[in-house]
Amino acid sequence: MKAVVLEKQGGPVKVVDRPCPEPGPGEILVRVGACAVCRTDLHILDGDLIEPKLPLILGHEIIGRIETTGSGVTQVRPGDRVGIPWLGGTCGTCTFCRDGKENLCDRPRFTGYNVDGGFADFTVADAGFVFPIPAAYADISAAPLLCAGFIGYRALRMAGDPRRLGLYGFGAAAHIIAQVARHESREVFAFTRPGDAAGQAFALSLGAVWAGDSDQSPPEPLDAAIIFAPVGSLVPRALQEIIKGGVVVCAGIHMSEIPAFPYIDLWGERVIRSVANLTRQDGEEFLALAPQIPVRTQVETFPLESAGEALERLRAGRVKGAAVLTPDGDSD
Repeated sequence: MKAVVLEKQGGPVKVVDRPCPEPGPGEILVRVGACAVCRTDLHILDGDLIEPKLPLILGHEIIGRIETTGSGVTQVRPGDRVGIPWLGGTCGTCTFCRDGKENLCDRPRFTGYNVDGGFADFTVADAGFVFPIPAAYADISAAPLLCAGFIGYRALRMAGDPRRLGLYGFGAAAHIIAQVARHESREVFAFTRPGDAAGQAFALSLGAVWAGDSDQSPPEPLDAAIIFAPVGSLVPRALQEIIKGGVVVCAGIHMSEIPAFPYIDLWGERVIRSVANLTRQDGEEFLALAPQIPVRTQVETFPLESAGEALERLRAGRVKGAAVLTPDGDSD
């Protein structure tokens, strides 16, 4: 099979020929139809996330069909279309797993980080951590739901019940969650890189009531803010824009250093919280909700051989919505 492999952090990624993997007990072999490109892939490539499995096949927003199953698999069968997310497995026995907080598992497995991911023709996954995909979505449209959607959904729930919601960084996750927020009758205020007129127009087209630069103040105070951009300086900035009792949610797996800020900006029972990974319940809830809204994903497709280009365009903020790799080159 063809696979996009990261041999050492710092890159570059390379397209290579590899033997097709075989599923072990409890695993499935999936023919990849589409795999979205996430900023987490960049954090792994750049070394922001340490100690990945190397060499590594990146990619954790995977849609495909099951080719074969390993022993003991009963919940899915060959031919089923499934999605494979970032959380690829848990220990099931630690305190967090027993308490229903599997996203905080002490011994997790992450797709495209410590197990190979979906930048390839085929991939192997734990059958207990995949999701059936709603028929309303084509592969390329569904792929961004598997991380941008899941993490965005969890971040939105962590924000409480805000009427006025700020979204800092209007990329793949924000363009999905803006639609969910509007469905729930929330007012969305979008913050982009300074001068990103196209990104601001995109946010307004998805129902945002206001869009501006990340260093600007919105026309009204916010009840909550979600920070999708991996920029630590946005945390004190967002704190200054929320009301007393408001929440700032840091939704990324990595963020640059948060600068010092005066206590008065936090005072008034304001809250800063992070989102770590996801649970299978998050995924089930979101995939049930998305087609009801319906959430529409904006994607730009790239053949597998252009994974490096897709990653660099994402780094430069030149992707509208989500970048999606298609191993067979199909953009349908």
